[in-house]
Amino acid sequence: MTNRKFLWIWTPILAIVVAVVIVANVVIGQQRSAIESYMGTGSWEIENVPEASDWDVAYYESEYGNLDDAKANSAALVERMAAEGMTLVKNEGALPLSAGNVTLLGRGAADPVYGGSGSGGADTRDAINIRAGIENGGFSVNDTVYAVLDGFAQNNAPEDGGRTNIVMDKPEESNYVIGEMPVDGYSDEARASFAEFNDAAIVVIGRGGGEGGDLATDMTPWDDRAEAGQHQLQLDQDEKDMLALAKENFDTVIVLINASTSMELGELHDDGDIDSILLVGSPGLNGFNALGRILSGEINPSGHTTDIYSRDFTADPTFVNVGDFSYSNIDDAYFVDYEEGIYMGYRYYETAAVEGFIDYDDAVVYPFGYGLSYTDFAWSVEQERLGDVDGDIEVDVTVTNTGDVAGQDVVQLYYTAPYTPGGVEKAHVVLGDFAKTSLLEPGEAETVTVSIPVEAMASYDWRGEGAYVLDEGTYELKIQTDSHRLADGTEPIEYVVDSTISYVDGRASDVVPATNLFDDMSEPFVTGELTEFSRSDFAGTFPTAPENDEREANDTVIAGFEPYDAGTAAANSDAVMPTTGASGDAQLIDLRGLDKDDPLWSDLLDQLTTDDMTSVLLSGAYNTAALPEIGKIRTDDIDGPAGFSSFINPDLWQGTAFPSNFLIAMTWNADIAHEMGVAAGNEALNMGVNGWYAPAVNIHRSPFAGRNFEYYSEDPVLSAKLATQVANGALEYGVYTFTKHYAMNDQEVNRVNGLGIATWATEQATREIYLKAFEDLVKDVSGEVPVLAEDGTQSMAQIGLGGMMSSFNLMGTTWAGGSHELMTGVLRDEWGFDGFVITDFNLYDFMYPDQGIAAGSDLMLTFDGYKQMDDTSSAHAVTAMRTAMHNLLFTVANSNAMNGMAPGATLEYVMAGWEIAVIGITIALSLLILAGIAWVIIRVRRHRVQPNVEIAADTPQA
Repeated sequence: MTNRKFLWIWTPILAIVVAVVIVANVVIGQQRSAIESYMGTGSWEIENVPEASDWDVAYYESEYGNLDDAKANSAALVERMAAEGMTLVKNEGALPLSAGNVTLLGRGAADPVYGGSGSGGADTRDAINIRAGIENGGFSVNDTVYAVLDGFAQNNAPEDGGRTNIVMDKPEESNYVIGEMPVDGYSDEARASFAEFNDAAIVVIGRGGGEGGDLATDMTPWDDRAEAGQHQLQLDQDEKDMLALAKENFDTVIVLINASTSMELGELHDDGDIDSILLVGSPGLNGFNALGRILSGEINPSGHTTDIYSRDFTADPTFVNVGDFSYSNIDDAYFVDYEEGIYMGYRYYETAAVEGFIDYDDAVVYPFGYGLSYTDFAWSVEQERLGDVDGDIEVDVTVTNTGDVAGQDVVQLYYTAPYTPGGVEKAHVVLGDFAKTSLLEPGEAETVTVSIPVEAMASYDWRGEGAYVLDEGTYELKIQTDSHRLADGTEPIEYVVDSTISYVDGRASDVVPATNLFDDMSEPFVTGELTEFSRSDFAGTFPTAPENDEREANDTVIAGFEPYDAGTAAANSDAVMPTTGASGDAQLIDLRGLDKDDPLWSDLLDQLTTDDMTSVLLSGAYNTAALPEIGKIRTDDIDGPAGFSSFINPDLWQGTAFPSNFLIAMTWNADIAHEMGVAAGNEALNMGVNGWYAPAVNIHRSPFAGRNFEYYSEDPVLSAKLATQVANGALEYGVYTFTKHYAMNDQEVNRVNGLGIATWATEQATREIYLKAFEDLVKDVSGEVPVLAEDGTQSMAQIGLGGMMSSFNLMGTTWAGGSHELMTGVLRDEWGFDGFVITDFNLYDFMYPDQGIAAGSDLMLTFDGYKQMDDTSSAHAVTAMRTAMHNLLFTVANSNAMNGMAPGATLEYVMAGWEIAVIGITIALSLLILAGIAWVIIRVRRHRVQPNVEIAADTPQA
């Protein structure tokens, strides 16, 4: 082979290998955080100073020796949560049911809904199904029918179009069919088996939900038998036929509603042949284990509804403003109007009934807070403590079990504020507090206390004072069994406010006064473009749908959708360039337990470079990056509200699948919510998890919202009290929680499309309904942080809520994560939040990192290199990044990420297996390249330099 040909073959081969090695290492460097999410990370070895050798540096310890034991504890809790959350809403004497032979009907019997889909989903591959749960109660299940249902479910998988399947943000791949088996699928053999398993027909009706898509308000595209206007939360024809089959063949018919949203159940409630209805929610890993024992009476149901169950969802004031609405004169710009104002859920139905606008019994099937029991209770008010206007109202209520079996009950405190037509809008009743009793044996009594700060009864006067106002007049405190009924034997408790109090100087719980901050979002209601639903004229102001599902944007709205300009923001800023990259020896562990304004924080922050800050703030997907120079370890922050889960790497991060928050809320039990936080904290310590993307407290504005399974309720007080206890429980184990999605992430349609979805609402509705749960968490979450001094002695410091996750939607036309009013004005200034905010997944153009960090969204939930800042050099940008790092480091310093570290500790990185493999492969390839180059050089030289050869005299010459 000639030298030329040899070089022609091997030079490009070596060049390609060299290029592959270089490109691979560059890509690995750029995509490191993403790769770590899939492949796992290395670890950090902590080197403490010698004098700390006998110090107790285990700030947090799991109660369990390994993850399996921690999960076993969680599984037992899941079953108890389901037992307390499953809610009996109809019972004509059929339940409890004596153990016997039962027939399950409905696809959901073999293919139940355990939770939701998307980032809030959890691993339910090993979940206990409905059949096993019923058999656990001592029942025998008709196997012939079950086999038919199981076969149908397997042959009609959701992903193949056989049932609702919401593919995140991919409507073209989603479907919304009910997927019930037609009654002709019940074979002659199956029908013949009814005779033997005839103690009851247990009919399962299920509805799923998922991130990235809402349930269908119009089923005609999905069901060719659907009537005009039929929606997904009504019974479809196959379900009606199945119920008819059950009623024809069984004397006892029990219906299980397997869903994490409300449904139209009036038809079932009114049907005299339907004996009982039990709401079983989506019970996670093994919640169905409680089902059979509830049916048999071993467990007395004690759940209560967390949403109102109206008879006709299309008559709800939110119905016409849920869905796909776009601007006609802006490409890819969408909107949603909260025209109903504060009158959503039970607030509307209770108020409309009092005003004579609706007939309550015709409009409502089950009130908010409603639930039945197998026993009876009597209540009596023991004592009222009516504090001053700057204090609390407390009511002691004694609950006595007057029935024959043990049970639990829920005491609910509502208030009715004085209302003046034309004045500040006020619902007739609003939940103030609640308490659940322990398990009471027959004849046993327990006294519980419900309370409410007087200031909490104030309404937000956005049109007048621009502040919370407690109007003069008589307030009624009501002890109720649900949102509609006073407890027997009780009367409203009157509380008189002598003169109107305007909280222009702030309420006692505020850091700075609440004032109008969302004028842009409220503007359409001021100009008359949108009409605020008013109690003074329900008929004349009832919400209407945007005409033709679109609207022409005015100049202000058009300007609001313009891209964020980081340069202009910097030019208009008066920020002074902070110190960066200073020498110093401050370490993060030294800051643990110190106040956030301690001078040592400035010393630590001065040491950071802009590269340090951007490397952390722009790479926050499921972690906060390490900064070993200041002793900041990498943290692992994991989804989701139903327990730790990862749709990116489910094998690496997988905790227990807890019930949906919808079912947890139906327990009305703050103590059991606290146990969930404790259980998650124990799992976290065994998995090495530091932060948790949970709990989620957005409001069930509409039953069609696909993500209702992640959220607790239509009521912010109920949501906040449960979520607060989840966060407090986790905080006991050093886990910081990210409450999500802040704020008004109440529908999935168009959430990440184009320029985003503009949310239009009055400031009153925004504050009283949609921000309230977040506010209460910030103000009520509290825990202790173990702190070591330099001499090894331990003390305790106080810490509050550590994290918050912002939302995709726009507040008006400003991305929520980029709203300074929301992220700083309300969250930090008014409420006193000291933690850090992470965005929702930051992959979309309208989520500008410069805007978010300047506003107060500290960490971008994205992988390194996916998003960049336009400005990292101005005083404005560097100051914002420094503030963001301060917020983040403050939370991490006071978390379990510091376990094992004493003051003065240093960190050394130990590579993960894949990193070692990459280095090994790189070295091997590099050696191969060098060997190849050497071989080529030798080969070329050998053929270029030939030995001298004597030519014989008689050799012919040319």
